[in-house]
Amino acid sequence: MLTWLEPVDAVRPAHRLRVAKLAGGTWSTPTTITEGTIVANWADVPSVARQDNGTLVAHWAEQPAAPGAHGYDVVLARSTDGGATWRRLGFPHRDGTATEHGFVSLIPDGDAILAFWLDGRATANGEGVTALRSARVGETIGDERVIDDRVCDCCSTAAVATSEGPVVAYRDRTADELRDPWVGKRVAGTWSAPRPAHVDGWRITGCPVNGPAIAAAGRDLAVAWYTAAEQQPRVRIAFSSDAGGTFEQPIEVDAPDATRSPIGRVDVVLDRPGEALVSWMASGPGGARLLVRRVARNRRRGLVLRIASLAAAPEGGFPRMERAGGDVVLAWTDTRSATVRVSRLAAVDVPAVTAASSQAPGQ
Repeated sequence: MLTWLEPVDAVRPAHRLRVAKLAGGTWSTPTTITEGTIVANWADVPSVARQDNGTLVAHWAEQPAAPGAHGYDVVLARSTDGGATWRRLGFPHRDGTATEHGFVSLIPDGDAILAFWLDGRATANGEGVTALRSARVGETIGDERVIDDRVCDCCSTAAVATSEGPVVAYRDRTADELRDPWVGKRVAGTWSAPRPAHVDGWRITGCPVNGPAIAAAGRDLAVAWYTAAEQQPRVRIAFSSDAGGTFEQPIEVDAPDATRSPIGRVDVVLDRPGEALVSWMASGPGGARLLVRRVARNRRRGLVLRIASLAAAPEGGFPRMERAGGDVVLAWTDTRSATVRVSRLAAVDVPAVTAASSQAPGQ
C-alpha cells in the first residue's frame, strides 16, 4: 500500500491524504483517507498499516486548533472495509500541549495496531526533551506508555513485528548529545530497557533528520542507519539473530569515495537467509542517487545498483522500499514532475554478494 499527500487545489493551503494498493501487478484506483489542514512535512510522512484481520489504520499530522499554536498532533483513523471509508479515532497522545508529536511507525499487533511516535510534551516549557511513546490502536486508542524518555527530536522511527514481539528502532539522544541507533523490544508483554544497535559515537548538537530502518523475519532482524561520526558520512547495517536482543558488529554499506558520498535516508528489507537489501541516497556529480545494495551477515556485499536520480534537497523526501513476493518495490518523490515514482524489480536482480569481504563500494 502506498500513501501520499497532494494539494487539494492551487488556492487553499490544504492537502488530501491518498492511498492505493498494489495487487497482481496493478495499482488500485486511489482513495482519499482525509483532506484538510494536514501538515505536509518532507521528513514526517503519513502511513497505513494492516491489522491481522485486514482492518487498516492510518496516521497523519495536523496543527493544533488553537490560533498561533506551534507544533503538531498525530491523528489516527481506522477502516474496516479495505480503505473505502475511514473513521477518525483521534490522537494517541492526550497531553493537550502545543508541541511536536510525529514520526509515527505503525505495525500489526494481534487484534490491534501498535503505534509509536516522538512526543515533545516535555519541551512545552522550553527545557525538556523529546520521548518515544507507544499505544495500541483497536476500535479505540489504548493507553500511552513511554519506551524511551530521551530521544532525537526529529529522526524517523521504524518498527517491525518479530516472532518474539514488536521491536522499534529510533535515534537516541544521550545527555552528552550522542545520537546513535537504538532499539526497544517487547517480550511477553513487557518492554525491556532500550539498547543501542551500535555505538558509533556520533556527537551532534542538532537533529540530523535521518532515522534508522528495520526489517525482520521470525527472529532474524536487521537495522540499517546513517551516521557521520568522526565527520565520516556512512551507511551501516547490523544483524541480530535473537529478535534485537543482541547485535553483531556493523557492516559498512557505503562510505565516501571519488564518485559519491552517502546522505542517508535509508530503508532495509530482508531477502534470502542471512542477507538484506539496503536502499539509501548518496550525492554525486549531477545530483543525488537512489541506490540499493545486497549485504550478507558474513560481511560480504554486492555491487551497488543505481535505481534513480532524485533531488538531494529536503523536497526529495525519504524513499521507501518494501517486499512484494519475490520482488522489491521502491517509491520516492519526483520533484520535477510533482509525483510519486515507483520502481519494481525482482530481488534476485539486485547483484549477489561477492566472495571478497574487503571489497570497496561498487558502481
